[in-house]
Amino acid sequence: MNLIEQLARELNLKASNVEAAVKLIDEGNTIPFIARYRKEATGGMDDVALRALDDRLSYLRNLEQRKEDVILLIDAQGKLTPELEQQIRKATQLQRVEDLYKPYRKKRMTRAQKAREAGLEPLANMIIMQASAKGSALDAAAAYVNEDAGFETPEAALAGACDIVAETVAEDPECVADLRAFTHNTADIVVEATNADEATPYEPYYNYDEPLRKIPNHRVLAIDRGEREGKLRVRVNVDASAATARLGARWPRRCGVFAPVFDAAIADGYKRLMAPSLEREARAKLTVRAQTEAIDVFAKNLEGLLSARPVRGARVLALDPGYRTGCKIAVMDETGKLLDHSVVYPTKPRGDVAGTKRELARLVKKDRVNTIVIGNGTASRETEEVVSEFIAEQAPDLRYTIVNEAGASVYSASELASQEYPDLDVTVRGAMSLGRRLQDPLAELVKIPPQSIGVGQYQHDLDQAELARTLGYVVEDVVNRVGVDVNTASASLLSYVSGITSTVAKNIVAYREENGAFADRRELKKVPKLGPKAYLNAAGFLRIAGGKNPLDATSVHPESYPVATEVLKRAGVSASELERGGIPDIEKRAGSVAELAEQLDCGILTLIDIIDELKKPGRDPRDDAPEVVFNRSALSIDDLEPGMELKGTVRNVVDFGAFVDIGVHQDGLVHISKLANRFVKHPSDVVRVGDTVNVWVEKVDRDRKKISLTMVQGK
Repeated sequence: MNLIEQLARELNLKASNVEAAVKLIDEGNTIPFIARYRKEATGGMDDVALRALDDRLSYLRNLEQRKEDVILLIDAQGKLTPELEQQIRKATQLQRVEDLYKPYRKKRMTRAQKAREAGLEPLANMIIMQASAKGSALDAAAAYVNEDAGFETPEAALAGACDIVAETVAEDPECVADLRAFTHNTADIVVEATNADEATPYEPYYNYDEPLRKIPNHRVLAIDRGEREGKLRVRVNVDASAATARLGARWPRRCGVFAPVFDAAIADGYKRLMAPSLEREARAKLTVRAQTEAIDVFAKNLEGLLSARPVRGARVLALDPGYRTGCKIAVMDETGKLLDHSVVYPTKPRGDVAGTKRELARLVKKDRVNTIVIGNGTASRETEEVVSEFIAEQAPDLRYTIVNEAGASVYSASELASQEYPDLDVTVRGAMSLGRRLQDPLAELVKIPPQSIGVGQYQHDLDQAELARTLGYVVEDVVNRVGVDVNTASASLLSYVSGITSTVAKNIVAYREENGAFADRRELKKVPKLGPKAYLNAAGFLRIAGGKNPLDATSVHPESYPVATEVLKRAGVSASELERGGIPDIEKRAGSVAELAEQLDCGILTLIDIIDELKKPGRDPRDDAPEVVFNRSALSIDDLEPGMELKGTVRNVVDFGAFVDIGVHQDGLVHISKLANRFVKHPSDVVRVGDTVNVWVEKVDRDRKKISLTMVQGK
């Protein structure tokens, strides 16, 4: 198989671009670097396309290696034929290779294997070939009686031969492929309760069935969880008679004395050997499909959360609510530096509302606070009411918002947090994390394992290794899209920069602390273990503000400095203009891009990127994200009425809809059918985490504290 041609065909890409991308990957270049700085070679593939190519490349390479292994294993048995080798080499799926190998795989002693060792294979071949015989099938079997091997009668010999036939039929790769498709297309998932009288979250599935090919992914994950918890029994229901008839139709027309014997062996082969494995396989494929989509949704949600717009200039008072232990306060300046911390008790059991308002007033005045942040966990609603009253009574110009606490406790108790703030209590670290999530979501959230951030569904049921790998890629892509200030970034943030390992990230911070701020990108080469390849991959994503070279504060890669300098020269402007906000009209000043690219021996795509960066140097792509929605008065679920229009923020997107924060403690659900006035295949096609949306209250269930919303007015 020509891997380059295969990839180009599957991904609908030019073979030359695929070949270049594969070469760059094999040379150790990172996906973010290739996507940003090797556009000419790849035809402008973005990081998503390159990751898809890289994943498929790994699969195809593993497939080719498996083919070679299987061919060698079969050949070692002396059973490899030219036809079989050709079938293996032509396979495009690993499943097909394993199907072809299955009859030759070494296995434990089966009934069929025992019969073969007893010399019953010739009799089995007679059954398969429907050989003519004098007398009955038992008469033919009498010649194969083997008392020493346990086949003491014609009946036992015939039964042993039938075991060989059943295994032969069940392991035939074409039969397996056909019955696999039949199972997928016709089977039902049937679910029942282990105890129908027990109340559990899985009651909708206590007596439930649905076609296997139609069952949605979120339902698969729910049923899987119910089965793991011992609340549900699940089986795959296939029409065994139809399956057996289909299997029988794949063999020569049966007649003569061996016909009923062959029919019985086929039925046994399906029921005993094929059906259980095909049903397990069908369940496993469902789970993989559901988990793959759930991970994809999680990844899209995480990207939206990490890409949220930073709130610059916010002097934040962050509140981490609690009942018995009180509400922890952390006050930070615009850079996230801790100014004050305190504890108040606005909720039960103390209910010190007056004392809380006095402390808020003191801190707001002392530290010139302009923004209050409240975590959305325990006691959030009650704390919000007190904050809202305080603002109305004493600080009408103050604004507040609710932030998601997911993962804050994981960070505050982590080794990283104790290294960053060894003298602070865990609770203060948690409150600081909430405030910094508003100031710079990306810089703060990279300190938390991505799977702990809580923007998916069934995350604890998913393949944790695959989830971590995928979400790690998302963080890496967003970090490199935004760029990192090498003189202020934490080791956590630096570790996601293209080409930078955790060890090198720590070395960068240590070098910075020992030698002072980096003044030049070239100085990065002095950092221990940051070699030439790492520098090549990382340099363009590491920014130095106020350094010796204004280009160091941009996304222009050092390898392109000569081109950028010449562009500035032809435009008649100094590089110092970059420090004053860039040169918006540089394209007009520099002349035709196509001509300039030819004259400077530079690719057009690279030159366009350089010119765009010179227009707005160091521009943060997150500035295009929706602004944070701030509240000035608290709402309660009791304030909501059907038809009420509200502005909210999308907090989570799942298979069946989107959860929207509308300013009350409970997020409201916009069902997938209410996201748009058209068919929506998946909610992520319409909204993503962090979006600001207009919604209308459709239904309020105050007893169950559930809010139904719609994004379609009048629907």
